[in-house]
Amino acid sequence: MPPDVPEPGHGGPGASAVLASRASVRRFLDRPVTDALLRRLLVAARAAPSAANLQPGEFVQATGDARARLSDALVAAYESGRPAREDYAYFPDPMPQALRRRQVAAARALYGALGIARDDAAGRAAQFGRNYRFFDAPVALVVTLDRRLGAGCYLDLGMCLHGLMMAAAAEGLGSCAIGALASYPDVVRETLGLEDDRLVICGMALGWPDPAAPENAVRTERRPLDDFFTVVR
Repeated sequence: MPPDVPEPGHGGPGASAVLASRASVRRFLDRPVTDALLRRLLVAARAAPSAANLQPGEFVQATGDARARLSDALVAAYESGRPAREDYAYFPDPMPQALRRRQVAAARALYGALGIARDDAAGRAAQFGRNYRFFDAPVALVVTLDRRLGAGCYLDLGMCLHGLMMAAAAEGLGSCAIGALASYPDVVRETLGLEDDRLVICGMALGWPDPAAPENAVRTERRPLDDFFTVVR
């Protein structure tokens, strides 16, 4: 357990233990997630704090032919070099060097675990393209937000997403938030028949982690406490 994470309470594994164990999962077992379990996770996620109880954000599960069409369309857009046109700014532009170093370190850890060399452009592109297939997870979710809502609602939706990932981890499932899905919101809306007033925030892959997959063993470093916590007296 990281040194900055407190030990769980004596009553058994607590929230701190679940937080410390969660990591992005990018390869899943061929084992279904029941509808009842998925619904239970989503209901649990909605317990997240929400200003004025607005509870912003919607989840769309893509299954069957709809999922295949969505993934095929997204992969085609990516492989054709189509420029990204996000509904909102996901990364700062330009990226500050301090943040760029973290981004590079995370990519190095993932591709290194997969044995994909830094100069293997095709290998890296193929791995990145798996984002658009939801890493072949049994559950593929698209997360949207009403375009009319203010920036504060992104915070509430983020807490809900985190609640979903924590609820999944507590059940032994893995998850991966997929920011790449936000690169082609028009493709998502058109393929799934969503209204133009629904911003595409991200995707979410859910399922049972493959324990033998090297990419699932990747752990990225977190900032030390003194780097982000200050006491003013």
